[in-house]
Amino acid sequence: MKKSMLSTKQSYALCAIGVLVLFGILVAVCETGAISLYVKGILMTCCIAVIMTTSLNLTIGVLGQLTLGCCGFEAIGAYSAALMSKLLVANGVQMDDTVRFLLVTFVGGVVACVFGVLVGIPALRLHGDYLAIITLGFGEIIRVIIQNLKVAGGKGLADGQQGQALIGIDRLANLYVVFCITVVTVVLLFMFARSRYGRAVKAIRDDEIAAGASGINITYMKVLVFAISAFFAGIAGGIFAQYIGALTPSMAGWLQSINYVIMVVFGGMGSLTGSIVAAVGLTILPELLRAFSAYRMLVYSVVLVIIMVFRPQGLFGNWEFSLPKFVNTWFYPVRVKMHGKSGASQSASKKTKETGETTASSEINTSSEDKEVQA
Repeated sequence: MKKSMLSTKQSYALCAIGVLVLFGILVAVCETGAISLYVKGILMTCCIAVIMTTSLNLTIGVLGQLTLGCCGFEAIGAYSAALMSKLLVANGVQMDDTVRFLLVTFVGGVVACVFGVLVGIPALRLHGDYLAIITLGFGEIIRVIIQNLKVAGGKGLADGQQGQALIGIDRLANLYVVFCITVVTVVLLFMFARSRYGRAVKAIRDDEIAAGASGINITYMKVLVFAISAFFAGIAGGIFAQYIGALTPSMAGWLQSINYVIMVVFGGMGSLTGSIVAAVGLTILPELLRAFSAYRMLVYSVVLVIIMVFRPQGLFGNWEFSLPKFVNTWFYPVRVKMHGKSGASQSASKKTKETGETTASSEINTSSEDKEVQA
């Protein structure tokens, strides 16, 4: 029965094949000229939005803590990556463009992760609205600091000018490389959510007092999740900087952070699949409505209100799409049902066996006590 269904290795192989097919379609439509540079730019923006939304969903959906400072970490990663790239060029370091892109993007993620730990240790002692307010304030502090840094304006470094946009950033972002980074990000976040660490984080979300009583280090797990989310937000910022070629402190504003929070809620808190669909959909929707520029944001807002009224838990809720599960259900529907029934019958028989053993032991103890009383 189990041999007819996909094994664990076959499931991983099927997921890898699905990603390769999607990547092949992307390469085909790009290399054949079927899509314009404008569409490629939208796809790049979608990849950045997916990284930001899935990383933020780790904090909001899996951990259950509302934060409004994700764009602060994105800005830290963006400026760190941009300045690192300029520093390498200024010192005459020769390396391949893709290698430099990956290196400085990773550096941006690490710097954002460090700030995530520094902010997360004091901030995560708060809950609910208080945590949202303090993270919102963090984003505004980052924006003001960047605006007043001389090295983060103008041409940057020694030629920087305070209060100006950072320009002259090498545009090294490649759509194929960014797509691979997006896939790796989603896979790592999904594996973390399904690991024992992820189950511990979900336990904290459901009942923090019970989780602490069961031995889970609540402070450590909260800071860990916050740091991971900040790291991938920094990665998204590094990609954004090397795609746009110019940065302004306004990218750390609270409106941008709320936009990503809307994507998380729209897709379903706790569902990475929902975050991906929401990030892509809400990134493409304003572009589709660009012809109706006067009513574009009005339609965008109406769509969000309708979804929240009729689907308050989001499009996907807590549900995750699984390609192996879909294949098993589609090709082996009878065996899947039988497998579920056999599992239920096995658990029921196990419970019956345990109940019988308990009853038998109680009867033995009762009979022995009766004999002692008679004696």
